[in-house]
Amino acid sequence: MSILEVKGLQYSYENKKRVLRGINAQMEQGKMYAILGPSGCGKTTLLSLLGGLDSPSSGQIFYQGEDIAKTGLADHRRSHVAFIFQSYNLIDYLTPVENVALTAKYPPLPILEQLGSTAEEAKRNVLKLSGGQQQRVAIARALASDAQVILGDEPTGNLDEDTAAEITTILKDSAHKSGKCVVIVTHSNELAKEADVVFRLRKGELQISDGSEMEKERKRK
Repeated sequence: MSILEVKGLQYSYENKKRVLRGINAQMEQGKMYAILGPSGCGKTTLLSLLGGLDSPSSGQIFYQGEDIAKTGLADHRRSHVAFIFQSYNLIDYLTPVENVALTAKYPPLPILEQLGSTAEEAKRNVLKLSGGQQQRVAIARALASDAQVILGDEPTGNLDEDTAAEITTILKDSAHKSGKCVVIVTHSNELAKEADVVFRLRKGELQISDGSEMEKERKRK
């Protein structure tokens, strides 16, 4: 049974521009999903809808078979999903340890260290950290929570190539070893080829290919 299911999802901006056109999809625990598509195609909008940050113009989103609009978007955000925002969304007067502790089920420091932060960096104010270090804190916050769904908006976008590869492995392990459903919006083909399922969003419609097809495409280039 899928943990997330989308039926007939449509979304239009206030200027009436329709960006999502009747999307249907299912997402399972234990898998990592990547959403690819050109800028402005609605990838982040779709991620926001999956996380209950916004409501669709029409259609439904189900978490474990229940319509999140009926059970409550606030409860869905609080209990079911953890976000990795492109803009970090950290509390700027706290340290990394304190930021992660706000949502943590597990001790924050080991997770921060696993993501490459030192014990000294974990005790600094987050504004004194580089963009890449702040991104690690944002990822640690999501991984430390009890949420079964992790939603990431360009989670490796501010990281160097080696660190991005390490973060990708950690996100994949969160799916395969911890049983999470990990959904990532990305422009990175390197990240997408590691996903179990790749969604391509074009002209408001969702096309699906699996990770093995991404690998074949990469080798052809």
